[in-house]
Amino acid sequence: MVEKADILDEQAISRAITRIAHEIIERNKGIDDCILVGIKTRGAFIAKRLAEKIEKIEGRPILKGELDITLYRDDLSVKTKNQEPLVQQVDIEHSILDKKVILVDDVLYTGRTVRAAMDAVMDLGRPAQIQLAVLIDRGHRELPIRADFVGKNIPTSSDERIIVKMVESDQVDRVAIHE
Repeated sequence: MVEKADILDEQAISRAITRIAHEIIERNKGIDDCILVGIKTRGAFIAKRLAEKIEKIEGRPILKGELDITLYRDDLSVKTKNQEPLVQQVDIEHSILDKKVILVDDVLYTGRTVRAAMDAVMDLGRPAQIQLAVLIDRGHRELPIRADFVGKNIPTSSDERIIVKMVESDQVDRVAIHE
């Protein structure tokens, strides 16, 4: 794949995360009964950054956790040597019962990752509400899922890929389109 266009740099990503943090606080009238749940891997990094911004704004921490939805994917291809699904961890130390769970991911595409994340959340209990925050919404949904909070909408063709790089795993903050 060849890079077609650079979409967001470090400053643009930071601005998008700041805006999403303000929107989350405004929509939920504060952070009471809210829990940010990042979808591993880059969604978890974005959730951590959102939590830091929200804490600066609100003056107190927001509940947070991480979710690896590999087991819940309907297109699961990662298996153990015994051909069993690879069970990944759920790192949510707080009860989600009657909480507003805000799922956080890097790119919203077909909606299948989000559906899997909702299944995983529902296995933990019944939240009052599930909201979705994404850094990039690229369209091409296969399921009736939409984001409540979007950093940037980037219309793409099916042949293109959005590549999100984050300092925590890639040593740089950057979003680009490849084809």
